[in-house]
Order: sequence, then structure tokens, then C-alpha cells
Amino acid sequence: MADLDWNRLVEKLRAIEALHARPGSDGERAAAENARERILQRLREVEEWDPPVEYQFSMPDMWSRRVFVALLRRYGINPYRYPRQRYTTVMAKVSKRFVDETLWPEYQAFASNLRSYLDEMTERVVAEVIHADTSEATVREEGAQLSLEAAAEAAPAPPAAPAPAAAASPPTSSPSDVARRDRNKRKKRKKRKRR
Repeated sequence: MADLDWNRLVEKLRAIEALHARPGSDGERAAAENARERILQRLREVEEWDPPVEYQFSMPDMWSRRVFVALLRRYGINPYRYPRQRYTTVMAKVSKRFVDETLWPEYQAFASNLRSYLDEMTERVVAEVIHADTSEATVREEGAQLSLEAAAEAAPAPPAAPAPAAAASPPTSSPSDVARRDRNKRKKRKKRKRR
């Protein structure tokens, strides 16, 4: 079943590329094998009268960023980012028309199909391996809401399981420990900036 879903996804993604290559006829639209070359040719033509400019793209998550970076590289566009930019930021020099007409619409179609596929697979794995009820959590009235600290105090302590000797378990932190560490990090950053 998973192979069938995978094959269906690959076919959809190839069809997306063929669509954005804008072939001359419906027969060419069905034959997607030359889609990349057609897009590259159009990119070269557009860059002659619409020179590349630097764009900053902000991706919502690492999966989207990976799809976008791969798409840029596929068309010979070098993705980069500057120091201190977020990991999900992607910089590229590309013509505005190519971004508007081809790159961004194609990325959105790829990302949408991949997101749908990942959602389906996650739903299936959760239902089959973890728990059959995959419905959303119930929504309760405001008065029934517990504070994070009260919930932590009310929850019973989990039984201690012996940790393997070779692997150290990650330390658990209370909300106050996290807040204290954050304050200390901010203080250190301020001291460094003053120097």
C-alpha cells in the first residue's frame, strides 16, 4: 500500500513540473520528461531582459525549506543565507518574473502535495502503531484550564526506568528552570554586546 501511495505522489510531482514548464500543446503536457529543460530555457530567456535580484524567502518549517532549496538547485540557482539569519530563511538571486510565474507557484504545488502525503502517512502510522483514535483533543471551557505549574505538580511522577549505561537520558527541566536559563542567556548576550 505504501509503495502505491509513493508512486502516486511521484507521478503527481512530475505532473506539477510538466505543468509549470508550459508546454506548447496538450500532448507535450502529458510527456513530462523534458519539463526541466523547458523551464531552464525559459529562465535563461527571462534573465536576458529581467536580471536576477536578491530575494529573501521565509519558509514555515524545515520540510518546506528542503523542498524549496532542492527546487532552486534543480534550476541552477544557488541558495544561501547570511550569518545570523534563521535556518528557515533562504536567499537567492533570481529574476522577478521567473519567481512570480514559475518558481513560487511550482514550489507551492510541490509543498502542498508533499504536506498532504506526509499528513496521510503520519495519520496512518499514528492509527496503526500508537492509538486508533486520531481525533483532535477536546476543547474545554476556560475555567477548567490548569496552569502549567499546577498541572506539573498534580501529575504523578513517572516510574523510574533504568537508563542504559552507554546512553545518558536528557535532563528534564521544570518551567522555572527553563525561565532561569533563558534569563541567564539574555544577560550573557547583553554583556557580550557591551564589550
